[in-house]
Amino acid sequence: MSSKSLDEPLRGSLTQKDTLAYNNTMRKATVLILVGLLVFLVLFLPAQKKKSPKDLPPVYQKWLQEEVVYIITAKERDVFLQLESDREREIFIDAFWKARNPNPTSPENAFKKEHYRRIQYSNQWFGKDSPGPGWRTDMGKIYIILGEPKQIEKFENLPEVFPMIVWFYDGMAEFGLPNAFSVVYFKREGTGEYILYSPIRYGPQYLLIHYKGDQANYVDAYNQLFDIEPSLADLSLSLVQGETRYSLTPSLSSEILLNQKIPAAPYEKVKDAYAEKLLKYKGVIEVDYTANWIDNESLIKVFQDPKGNAFVHFSVELTPERLTLEEIQGRYRTTFEINGSVTDPQGQMIYQFNRNVPIELIDEQFAKIKSKLFSYQDLFPLIPGRYKFNLLLKNIVSKQFTSVEADLLIPEPTQLSMSAPVLAFKIDRESKFKGMNKPFLLGNVQFFPTPRNDFQRDETLYLFFQLHGLPANVRDGGVLEYTILKEAEKIQSLTKGLKEYPSQTNFFEEFLLANYSPANYKIKVALLSPARQEIMATEVPFYVTPRASLPRPWILSTPQPTSDDPSFPNILGNQYLNKQDLGKAKALIEIAHRTKPSYPPFALDFCRVLYEMKDYKGVIQTATPFLEGETRYDFLQIAGQSLQAIGQLAEAAALYKDYLSHFGTNIFILNAVGECYYQLGNSAEALFAWEKSLELNPNQEKIKAQVKSLKEKK
Repeated sequence: MSSKSLDEPLRGSLTQKDTLAYNNTMRKATVLILVGLLVFLVLFLPAQKKKSPKDLPPVYQKWLQEEVVYIITAKERDVFLQLESDREREIFIDAFWKARNPNPTSPENAFKKEHYRRIQYSNQWFGKDSPGPGWRTDMGKIYIILGEPKQIEKFENLPEVFPMIVWFYDGMAEFGLPNAFSVVYFKREGTGEYILYSPIRYGPQYLLIHYKGDQANYVDAYNQLFDIEPSLADLSLSLVQGETRYSLTPSLSSEILLNQKIPAAPYEKVKDAYAEKLLKYKGVIEVDYTANWIDNESLIKVFQDPKGNAFVHFSVELTPERLTLEEIQGRYRTTFEINGSVTDPQGQMIYQFNRNVPIELIDEQFAKIKSKLFSYQDLFPLIPGRYKFNLLLKNIVSKQFTSVEADLLIPEPTQLSMSAPVLAFKIDRESKFKGMNKPFLLGNVQFFPTPRNDFQRDETLYLFFQLHGLPANVRDGGVLEYTILKEAEKIQSLTKGLKEYPSQTNFFEEFLLANYSPANYKIKVALLSPARQEIMATEVPFYVTPRASLPRPWILSTPQPTSDDPSFPNILGNQYLNKQDLGKAKALIEIAHRTKPSYPPFALDFCRVLYEMKDYKGVIQTATPFLEGETRYDFLQIAGQSLQAIGQLAEAAALYKDYLSHFGTNIFILNAVGECYYQLGNSAEALFAWEKSLELNPNQEKIKAQVKSLKEKK
């Protein structure tokens, strides 16, 4: 890529020609159909039935029920039981340990190594008085979860007290645990293995050998134990060091510690969202990526361009990962592969796009962005309707991927509607991309939003939204009311008439935050009628931080052509074609074709819609100029089908054979060739084509019957 200003979003090196090419969804029809089918199968077919652990091969039963039983989250366990093959399970196990690796760049996983050391230690030292292995004992479980205690005290020979062992831990607040606490074990009735002591379940009464008092009287038991060993008496009621107690009763906090906080400690720093993503995308992404899902925060907004076309603007910010690049001869490089798909509620693919966005930075540029978060921003046009949006973003250097799923609602352009506002911490009124389609370039102002809607007190909150389909009376006398709320408290309000704005489509306001205390807020935007009645309203939350600065991301975005470019009616026309709205599809795709009549992709798409409308002569007329030279290969099949449909069989067969000479064997084309020659009375050529087809797929009953009939007539 060429040199880039880091004050502006970094742009991929895509020319207008490139944009047209990758936005043409039928450029490689066979590949896209297969990809679309695969995405549909993965995303929309019912999930595989979850297995029981006993259904797993022994090695995976052992891994799930012994090796990681104390540290695997419920979500991870659920996903593991839905995997279908040993290969998938191995990929999952690799991802499981990567999610816990304290140093992902290190080839040695310190967490995994320590975990198996704890299991081995537990089996060696804690199972001697137990019928089972050491990892299953109470001591083994706590040791595997928490590791080596800071201090161990043994009270195995005290008079009148059953054998006890106390493990002391501190400095584990990062795992959601108290700053300092103890775990106590005792031998109930003085024999067998050491079991976990709970102040509420047992109490000091159960620690005394000859306690004769009331089993519900904690005070007597506590005093008796205190006379023997004061430290044990205190632990018998509370395991949490420094806990304030107002009576000699067992501590509820200790029960929460034993039954909730300690079992949950292994999950405290684990982000297990990767497991669901691995299950969802295991058939879509390459094996190298499957164990490397990373989290993100996303922002998706829908705005109309000046022509009334809706564009989906989106931002994907990787968290907490920094951008991974490889250094080659003093330059830092990678390529992002972006795959987007839009489906309707029935799972029908409406639109797909694929981007390959290269990044190349010199030392000076890399030094400025290496410690920043990374955000990818893009946009695409979309016809009215309800949809499911799915995005995959892959870094080919780090082999990491992330994903975004969202529901989209695109209203009709003339429908009365209010867009969801976008909030930005920064704007650029002098963007050099004015007039182009660029993510969050709205009303010729470049907005810099963040998915978190977080702001510093010295920043300005910039707000943008759109109104469409306003009735005349509302345009003339309507009012916009802005209200900023902190919980139920009104902090600031602003009322302006619609006529006060230069545009009655694009609305822009800014709010200084200097007097806002750090807290969560929300801003409500309401459209009021001339009689000051609320017509519609929307709310957006935002946060004012107490921090002096916030980590703002380095943005990679891809500008696209202006709305006058024929690529956009072509994209929208193909979306209508996928919805089988042939009238709207033809009107839009024809605009693109008439604007650039010599551009093969537009002509091919126009042929496709004409063919769907059974305008076979129109297909032939459109395709004929392209049936010479290298361009002909894209048009041979659809032109052949159209010639066949109007009975020009010899001409159709000639185009089909030209297709086969270039692309090789194809069952559909071979069968079509056979049908043309059969109707022409050329049995030999028909028989040759159909037999070739049966070699590729012998399970074609109709073709087998036709071949048999021809052979019998010889």
